[in-house]
Amino acid sequence: MILSDIPQVENERVIATWSGGEDAALWTIDIDGARPRVGILTVDFITPVVDDPYVWGQVAAANSISDVFAMGGRPLVALNVVAFPTRALGLDVLKKVIEGGFSKVREAGAVLAGGHSIRDDEPKYGLVVYGEAEADSVWRTTGAADGDVLILTKPIGTGVAITAIKAGILSASGGVKENHTLSETLRWMTALNSLNLTPDLRRAVHAATDVTGFGLVGHTMDMLSGGGLDVHMKFMDVPLLSGVLEPAEMGMIPGGVESNKVAYGDRVVMNARRSDSSPLADFEEAMLYDTQTSGGLLLAVQPERAEEVLAACRESGFDLSAAIGVFQKGSGRLVVE
Repeated sequence: MILSDIPQVENERVIATWSGGEDAALWTIDIDGARPRVGILTVDFITPVVDDPYVWGQVAAANSISDVFAMGGRPLVALNVVAFPTRALGLDVLKKVIEGGFSKVREAGAVLAGGHSIRDDEPKYGLVVYGEAEADSVWRTTGAADGDVLILTKPIGTGVAITAIKAGILSASGGVKENHTLSETLRWMTALNSLNLTPDLRRAVHAATDVTGFGLVGHTMDMLSGGGLDVHMKFMDVPLLSGVLEPAEMGMIPGGVESNKVAYGDRVVMNARRSDSSPLADFEEAMLYDTQTSGGLLLAVQPERAEEVLAACRESGFDLSAAIGVFQKGSGRLVVE
């Protein structure tokens, strides 16, 4: 049985559950107030992506909190979710993981209020996160309109980078390309997806989601699940981690790329060309399916306000934010040009 097969409980307060690829559960918590509020509840956890336990904790926490930001909310309370081989790695390692997670919870302005742990052979760490948003500015995965501009706030390529780091191709002191270091990859994976948007600009965002395991293609497809739209995306406008194409060309492609191609590839029209008019190489196309850890936000923005939202994203610290596509009437396809 998959989640979509499970009957959902009818409740007038429930706004969204897992249907439609939503990033978190939404429900109305203040119906009678002058400014109705929406509660946002999510949970996420990951296995280690780096050797440093403190940094892994930071990445895992940023990844978990992202779902609240992706719905336009403010995180308030978090609980640890831990599975850990305490006999093999020791409590001192676990302490560093939790300290890393706590640092990101605190940075997000939330409170870490406990959690639950079990002993497991494979370490896993993440958070349950509760947040809130004003009802008139909460974001959903669907809701984009014809003509909306698609904005991406972080570069993609963390799946390839993590694979290359584990293979020893990339390191903190430089790898196949000196300006593509471990520190750059970690900068983006540990960055909270918090955007400093005015209430007016928040309402100009018609839909949003974050980019994680299903890659840029998969999460863009989630935004099309409401029906009636295509996205026309320009490959050359998609920001990439610097130097990431080199390990990709060497074969440092995570296994999830192929799974994402199987799941979403039949709805992708690949018209992109190199400067010499030749088709994209397989490793270049793979970047669109690359499995991201703590990736950026995808925003469907009212076209008249797109430049303002893009500028606000960059001023919020996401200096590589870019407009990468446009929503047009269609049948749920991603057209890459």
